[in-house]
Amino acid sequence: MVMTPGRILRRTLSRNTRRLTVGTLLLALHQACEASVPILIGVIIDRAVTTGDAAQLVLWTAALGLLFVLLSTAYRQGARQAVQAVATETHLLRTEIAGRIIDPRGVRTELRTGDLLTITSDDTEQAAYLLEHVARVVGALVATAVGAVALFVISVPLGLVVLLATPAVLLALQLTAPLMTRRYAEQQRVAGRASALATDLVTGLRPLRGIGAQDAAARRYREVSRASLSATLHAVRARAGFAGGSATVSTLLACGIAVLAGWFALTGRITPGQFITVIGLAQFLGEPFGTLAIVPGRLAEARGSAQRISLVLSADPVLPAPDREPTERAELVVRDLHSGPLRGLDLRVGPGEFVGVVAHRPADADELADLLGGQRPAERGEIAVAGAAPHEARDMMLAEPHHTSLFTGTIRTNLGNNLDEALDEALRASAADEVVALHPDGLDHPVAERGADLSGGQRQRLALARALAADPPILVLHEPTTAVDAVTEHAIAQGIRSLRHGSGSDRATVVLTSSPALLAQTDRVLVIDGGAVVAESTHATLVAGDPAYRKAVLR
Repeated sequence: MVMTPGRILRRTLSRNTRRLTVGTLLLALHQACEASVPILIGVIIDRAVTTGDAAQLVLWTAALGLLFVLLSTAYRQGARQAVQAVATETHLLRTEIAGRIIDPRGVRTELRTGDLLTITSDDTEQAAYLLEHVARVVGALVATAVGAVALFVISVPLGLVVLLATPAVLLALQLTAPLMTRRYAEQQRVAGRASALATDLVTGLRPLRGIGAQDAAARRYREVSRASLSATLHAVRARAGFAGGSATVSTLLACGIAVLAGWFALTGRITPGQFITVIGLAQFLGEPFGTLAIVPGRLAEARGSAQRISLVLSADPVLPAPDREPTERAELVVRDLHSGPLRGLDLRVGPGEFVGVVAHRPADADELADLLGGQRPAERGEIAVAGAAPHEARDMMLAEPHHTSLFTGTIRTNLGNNLDEALDEALRASAADEVVALHPDGLDHPVAERGADLSGGQRQRLALARALAADPPILVLHEPTTAVDAVTEHAIAQGIRSLRHGSGSDRATVVLTSSPALLAQTDRVLVIDGGAVVAESTHATLVAGDPAYRKAVLR
């Protein structure tokens, strides 16, 4: 099903019907009570103040007090329901988008990480705020209706002014909605680009410094940041101009009503109490008029966010949905793979095999890792699991990227929901048990966002432990030991071999690396150059007979 912006917004309303209905009714009651306050004050003036009737003064003052109790209670409960509806819908949208992003079948989209982050965090909230806007708009309409009825009772011309002028003002302001939608969507798009670039720069800061490219990267970020600032200023100017214009028009309308009422009072067509009521309503109606006036802008923002959300929810998966359980025995087959620098790559990894892949050009290894991880589809060729349907490949294969992420929480929560025995084995095999032993809290040691409080080697070992604990039929590792010392690297290489390829194991492992410690543990090594496999043998044989290989892997 294609999730259009309109369908997303309609679904937002339909799946929050109960809270939205209760919140809307209570906020409408609050607005009706607010509109009744100047009416009641006018009644007090005509029936108690001008007549000097103390009993009437006590009676109607008590009624005014009860009215304030009712309106405050209605607002508190109604606002609570509206806020809960917004928070619930925001959560549902975020989990839905996150589910699409991390779907094992992949998602076919050109959006970068920063764009996806902006959509997940900001756009979901803006779209969900449609619920609060609806509740407040209904309340504003009720307040306007109560005020109009009161004005009709007092004077038909005053009622007509409200009923005719209000729709005219709203229609005029609605004409600006397309501009607001475009400005807001452009602001979010450019902000997403800036976030994506910032994420890339932070992730790759050390390599950039290593090649002396940090100044060029900083200039590039400044350019994107300025473009984001410009788009934000354009959107803010449009929003401010709209808010200022709508407030001015609404205030002029309320002032016009007050002036007309004053003339009626001077000519004796309305009583002093009715005049006070009209003045109070004219002042009060500025609030619902203002709410109704900004509706086009708020809807434009919600629709702009829904457009960006639809880019994710409507994106096709890279692989089709599975129709049966995946098999346990896994044989990875790559045929005639063309993508980026890869040109006709072929490889096969059978059940139980531990295969190393050495690429003379790092770009070849990066592209192959991305394709095996489902980051994007290949231009041509096939990645399959022999004996399984194409869509099963993703369920059977875990590709752990070189740059992995840890999340805010604890070491335990970052390692996934695994049995203690499997987790202990994975920790030992990856030498991550040493990381756990360094902290008094052990597995419950807190981890900062992106593992910022851990060293690069510690983060790498924990990420490897997480991949090993998952125990997939096919595991692809991309340079899993670049941040650890030589002694630890040898221990990890032996640990992977022991855990994944013990007696009778049918697990397949592919490691893209130039580490001699890891390659020495493999059953065979494939050498890639020019985007294709150019050599295949054991590590020892290649070291002895291939000078280019020897130069690439021996340190």
